[in-house]
Amino acid sequence: MIDTHAHLGDDADEVLARAREAGVARVVAVATTVDEARRVLDLAESTDGLYAALGVHPHEASTENAARVDELAELLAHPRAVAVGETGLDYFRDYAPHDAQQRLFERELELAREAGKPVVIHTRAADDDTLARLAAFDGRVILHCFSSPALLEPALERGWWVSFAGNVTYKNAYDLRDAARRVPANRLLAETDSPYLAPQAVRGRRNEPAYVMQTLAVLAELRGVDAGELARQIDANADEVFAL
Repeated sequence: MIDTHAHLGDDADEVLARAREAGVARVVAVATTVDEARRVLDLAESTDGLYAALGVHPHEASTENAARVDELAELLAHPRAVAVGETGLDYFRDYAPHDAQQRLFERELELAREAGKPVVIHTRAADDDTLARLAAFDGRVILHCFSSPALLEPALERGWWVSFAGNVTYKNAYDLRDAARRVPANRLLAETDSPYLAPQAVRGRRNEPAYVMQTLAVLAELRGVDAGELARQIDANADEVFAL
């Protein structure tokens, strides 16, 4: 099984060891700043089964990281760098002006085009502008931590990958559960978004890649398939979208 989106801290070695014990053999570690991109890539280079998604988060759009985003171009040439992101728009927290977020997002889409990498999209309360910025992007798109039901139909129409995190396991997540049933098998991904959004069974704890197995179990139940079969499908989907 693969966790397609995790944020790792200083205890990454211990966290990844627990993941392997739980049956999670591969993890995509995600950076949100330029310095973190360098750290995550160094870790991926020295760790079996670990890959890196390199981006500047929309929250950073008015910081020095936005001015340094072009530094990612060289890093993305590394074979362990498998995606650009997470990138996108966040009008919910509103930590950066919308125009600054949009400029950063557009530059990261350009970096993805230049590198031939997929983009990992973070979007909150910004569905229309997210769709507008992606309209001209013809590369691979992953809607990370899917939580915008209004984006489901465009995602299905355009063949984007849709990734579900621990919040799909929450008992009142009716829209997310419905979406999880509707995504085609070959476009479905699972993630933790650790250390956030621990699944229902461990809610309140710090999330970590091992817990993607609990999200997998709920997704399999929702879709009426065997969990092992679904894990193999998600692994194959990750191989395709990240070119692993």
